Amino acid sequence: MAGFRSSAQYIATRDLEVAVNAAVTLQRPLLVKGEPGTGKTVLAQEVARALEMPLIEWHIKSTTKAQQGLYEYDAVARLRDGQLGDARVHDISNYILRGKLWEAFTAPSPVVVLIDEIDKADIEFPNDLLLELDRMRFFVYETREEVAAIHRPVVIITSNNEKELPDAFLRRCFFHYIRFPDRDTMERIVAAHFPDLRADLAREALSVFFRLRDVPGLKKKPATSELLDWLKLLMAEDMPPEALRSSETQIVIPPLHGALLKNEQDIHLFERLAFLARRQGG
Repeated sequence: MAGFRSSAQYIATRDLEVAVNAAVTLQRPLLVKGEPGTGKTVLAQEVARALEMPLIEWHIKSTTKAQQGLYEYDAVARLRDGQLGDARVHDISNYILRGKLWEAFTAPSPVVVLIDEIDKADIEFPNDLLLELDRMRFFVYETREEVAAIHRPVVIITSNNEKELPDAFLRRCFFHYIRFPDRDTMERIVAAHFPDLRADLAREALSVFFRLRDVPGLKKKPATSELLDWLKLLMAEDMPPEALRSSETQIVIPPLHGALLKNEQDIHLFERLAFLARRQGG
């Protein structure tokens, strides 16, 4: 089986390559943390592509329960069918809804499972999955059957660090924190997505982007996904590099800033800073 490596489509650091392959070797879930927009979700897609495995995605919401990843028993549907005289009610398995982990455990070949944004769920959610992720099996009480993994899946779990995860859960994972890309890495990412982008426009855009990220007080710093959206717009508008150019000390709101700044507080902050810079400059 081929290992995970950086590709033309996905630029991964050497540390991230090592982390993915170590988790696969140890057969432990890979817990990936990092600020939003650093490519955590896309990582699972790229790992599945590199390992030539299907990808099963389980996107977690605040209302998601761990049991839903295994299965759910639809008692309401069974009651309704019973009232209608449906013969299906005599077989309770008709009302067992398989979850993403059941799907992964019974897949005919190894798969990659993405448990995306686990920190959105209740604090007990990770602990409720400990045993199943450890043993790779679970019991269905309604049908009195045990579901065991035919092949151990590669499990990738992402977190935006919105809340602390339990120690017992962390001990069972291989951990990696995706640091925000430095300028050299970001240049490679941009080149991978926009090979036809003019070098002078890319240079000016990256300078504006990293200066913007360094502005103190931003509620939400723009991430890689925002930069790529912004560059796409700049290319569509055929924006000249001169429109982005400014001195190192000058603070200006960049053109098409709606792709970079995602809330009114940050826009107002920039407007105030730009106004103050003009007054001091004048």
